[in-house]
Amino acid sequence: MSPERIYIDMEDGVRLAATIYRPQSEGPWPALLEAYPYRKDDLLTESAFYHRLCAEGDYAICRIDVRGTGSSEGIAVDEYPAQEQADLCRVIEWLAGREWSTGSVGMFGTSYGGFNSLQVAMQSPPALKAIVPIYATDDRYTDDVHYGGGIRRALDFLDYPLMMVAMNALPPVPWLAGPEWRERWQERVDNMQPWLLRWLAEQNDGPYWRHGSLRPHYEKIEAATMIVAGWADGYHNMAFRTFERLVCPKRLLLGPWSHLSPDTSIPGPRIDFIPELIKWWNRWLRNDGDDDGEPPISLFVRRSTHPQPDLDEIRGEWRYENAWPLERSHTLRLPLDGEAADGRDRVDSLAVRGDVGASGSIWCAAQLPFGPPMDQRPDEAFSLVYDWPVLEADLEILGYPKVEATIRSSEPVAFLSAKICDVFEDGTSALVSRGILNLTHRRSHEEPEPLEPEKTYEVCVELDVTSWVFSKGHRVRLDLAGADWPSTWPPPHASELAVVRSETAMLLPVVQEPSSRDRAPDYAPSPEAPDSSSEGVMWRFEHDVIARTSHVVIEQHSEGEFADMDVRISNHRIGEAGVSTENPGTAWAEGNASYTLQWPEVTASAEASGSLRSDSHSYYLDLALVVSENGATVSKRRWMETYPRELQ
Repeated sequence: MSPERIYIDMEDGVRLAATIYRPQSEGPWPALLEAYPYRKDDLLTESAFYHRLCAEGDYAICRIDVRGTGSSEGIAVDEYPAQEQADLCRVIEWLAGREWSTGSVGMFGTSYGGFNSLQVAMQSPPALKAIVPIYATDDRYTDDVHYGGGIRRALDFLDYPLMMVAMNALPPVPWLAGPEWRERWQERVDNMQPWLLRWLAEQNDGPYWRHGSLRPHYEKIEAATMIVAGWADGYHNMAFRTFERLVCPKRLLLGPWSHLSPDTSIPGPRIDFIPELIKWWNRWLRNDGDDDGEPPISLFVRRSTHPQPDLDEIRGEWRYENAWPLERSHTLRLPLDGEAADGRDRVDSLAVRGDVGASGSIWCAAQLPFGPPMDQRPDEAFSLVYDWPVLEADLEILGYPKVEATIRSSEPVAFLSAKICDVFEDGTSALVSRGILNLTHRRSHEEPEPLEPEKTYEVCVELDVTSWVFSKGHRVRLDLAGADWPSTWPPPHASELAVVRSETAMLLPVVQEPSSRDRAPDYAPSPEAPDSSSEGVMWRFEHDVIARTSHVVIEQHSEGEFADMDVRISNHRIGEAGVSTENPGTAWAEGNASYTLQWPEVTASAEASGSLRSDSHSYYLDLALVVSENGATVSKRRWMETYPRELQ
């Protein structure tokens, strides 16, 4: 059966575009809701997934373009505005009241759709019984595409921020929107305020970022919650801390995956994900399933694996856990080499380079070429590196590593990057976990404080949650540096960092013994092919020896068509991030994102071109938008802003 495309009225008269999939069986059925700003009718189709979930699960499915995006009416003023959550609560009420509905509603989604699943669940709409947030976050400031460790993300400027400027300037689907589609398109373009303007202005944590963040109000969620996360995905820090603090019925599925579906991810192993969704919905929307004694945590334990940029599968195995934190876990404190022969503290000094970090890939890996990290040795040449003795037995860590450091800086603003690596017998250094802290945020993300040059400070860097079994014969390594570029923006100054060895240590969450349960998860392999194509994509490192700069150049191009909607699609993104190797405050990211949609009625294009540059004092944004109809420009917009660096 073909899906039904309709509009749902909001309280203020704005209509949201919806696509409804209904099973072939006789109803009523529970309903599942998914909502994105990514244009469900052309750029984010994936219809086979919904047809299969509908047919095999016997669920009605509703997909929504959030307000101001795709074919929905209104203006998209920002990501996750309060109005969006109110709109989706109304959609849930509407779904529960249909004659074909049982009155029970579930909500799910990946990334943006996972975020708003959590946000809507915090509103406790009566009909919402269960949610599945996939690759989402509980904290929009510490763990999202905008900031991390109190530092602006860098290469991500070329992806999501520019992408949303262009995407939000595209028209509604003409034949869906009706004869006024062009007027609605013009209204959308004329009233556009790029979301990234606010993101650049809000450099510290505060009310803006607390809105839409579950942390610390986990008790607000009453709906049964199944968290889905991936070790290679940027959003996995929320997994254990959210699971631990939720008071609702809960489950955690934590696999090896990147920011791709568990059935197509690189790296794998990949699983058939739809049966896991159906099992969860059946239990909480139909009350006709139980957990069969299945522990609430199912995780993939990673083992030593040589790094590759297109790694197909990582070594390891699935395991159940009964609770978090683990009772059989303990903290292993590994101090750095202590005192010198004269009894004085040994101090290691490091001249900070802004281009250290490139071998770590970006913080949120998805399709190639933005894949798993590479051999870390190129970065280690410009880092402080500490090795521990060769392991006489396997060593498993599971949880949140930390580095407690006593440190001095020559400048009032400095960063400390920490990476745990697995050193193979052949010298290969594989990244296990990473973390970075703006040292002015050492006590607070809300109220940063400058460092007093050459004064000693005790700081704690929390690294990303991880699972890793270091193989016997390998070494554990800690890398310390003053930057993690291009994942995060470089520091403003070419500082000197000094680390006091005797007062610095790495803390590892060690698991001493395997789970006491004999059985392990047994997931069916995915019937889908992995998303491993590198056609139309590029990731290139460049060093300009004379100019003394380092660059990362990226490009992605794709074309396709969606026959059901009679539309041809072209998407092109290209850009470059760079930094001076002598003065890290001089850094930049510049590129463009463009979309062209060709329907029988019209060909519409939107191209966003932007550059974000910095010196040691400010960020400088130059952003342009060009919108075209049938090849002719119909609108040009430009935004130029300067943002003082607020201790960043």
